[in-house]
Amino acid sequence: MKNTQVLLARRPVGRPVQEDFRVVESEVAPIGDGQALLENQYISLDAGFRNWMNEDAGDDVLPAMVIDQPVMGLVAAKVVESKRDDLSPGQDIVGRTAWENFSVAGPGELMTPIQEKYGLTANYFLGVMGDTGLSAYFGLRRVAALKPGETVLISAAGGAVGNAAGQIAKALGAGRVVGFAGSEEKCRWLEDEVAYDATINYKAGNLDAVIAATCPDGVDVYFDNVGGDLLEPVLNHINYQARIPFCGAVADYTVEEGSGPANLFRLVANCGRLEGFMTHYWMEDYEAARDVLADWLENGSLKNFEARYEGVESCGKAYEDLFAGKNFGKAIVVV
Repeated sequence: MKNTQVLLARRPVGRPVQEDFRVVESEVAPIGDGQALLENQYISLDAGFRNWMNEDAGDDVLPAMVIDQPVMGLVAAKVVESKRDDLSPGQDIVGRTAWENFSVAGPGELMTPIQEKYGLTANYFLGVMGDTGLSAYFGLRRVAALKPGETVLISAAGGAVGNAAGQIAKALGAGRVVGFAGSEEKCRWLEDEVAYDATINYKAGNLDAVIAATCPDGVDVYFDNVGGDLLEPVLNHINYQARIPFCGAVADYTVEEGSGPANLFRLVANCGRLEGFMTHYWMEDYEAARDVLADWLENGSLKNFEARYEGVESCGKAYEDLFAGKNFGKAIVVV
C-alpha cells in the first residue's frame, strides 16, 4: 500500500506557510511485534504543535520534530492490523501519530479507543469531544470555577477551543459571553451561528474603550488562548477575584521573544488569578467530562463547528490558514 506523508521540510520562521512542508509517497512497511497499523481517517490541525517545530523544542510533553520526518499530530484512525494486545482490527482510536494516510502505533504508544456509547463519528473526538472541547470544559469548570451570571471574555473565539468555550460558558450559566476575533466576518459568525452575546475585533483599535462597552460589568473570567499583548487591555477590566484560565499562547508560538502585559499588578489589586493548564493531567476525568459534553450535544447546547480540508496533501495549506485566522471552528483534514 502507498502512504502519502507530509514531512517537515524546514523550520518555520514566524507563521507556518505551505512551503515549510513537503508531500511524499512511501510504501507501508509490515508491522512488527507490539505494533499496530492504523489507517488515519481525520487529522487534527492544532496551533500548539507549532511549538515543537522549533529546533531544540523537545520537552516532557513532546520531542522536537525532525526535519524530513512526518509532522506530528493528533489523528482519529481505524486499526487495520494489530500485534498489540490492547488494539484490535476494526477499532476506532485517537492518538498522536503524524500527518499521513497510514501510521504505525509502536509498543506503549498511547492510543485511546473511541467509546461507541456516544454514537458519534470519529471526527467529534478531535473536536468538541476531544482535547478541544475538554480544554474548554476543564478551563471553565475546573480552573475558572465559572459561576452563573458571570461575564466571560474569550480570546481566539473563532478557533477550535474558542468557539467551544463560548458555547460551554453559556451551558454553564454565564450571564454574558464576549469573544475576541480578527475580522468582522468572524465576529458576525460568532454572534449569528455560535451565539456569542457580543464580539470584539481586536484589530480595530481602542481596545480599552471597546472592552468597557462590551463588558460593562467588568470581566469575571478571561479564557485566554492567545497570550501576548492582548492580555494587557483585558487586565484593565477584570473584576475582584477574576480568574484567567491560560489555555494557549498563539501570539508567542511564532515569535522568538514573547511579549506580555506591563500591568500585571492589576492581578494583585483585584486579587485575580492566572493559571496555566493542560488537559492530559486530568485523563482520569475524561469520561465524566465527555458524558456532560455529549448531553449538551444531544440537547443542542453544543455544536461541533469544523473547517474541513480534503486529503493529506492539504495539511500544509490548512496549517497556514490556521495561523492566518481563516478557520471558522476546528481545523480538520479528512483523510
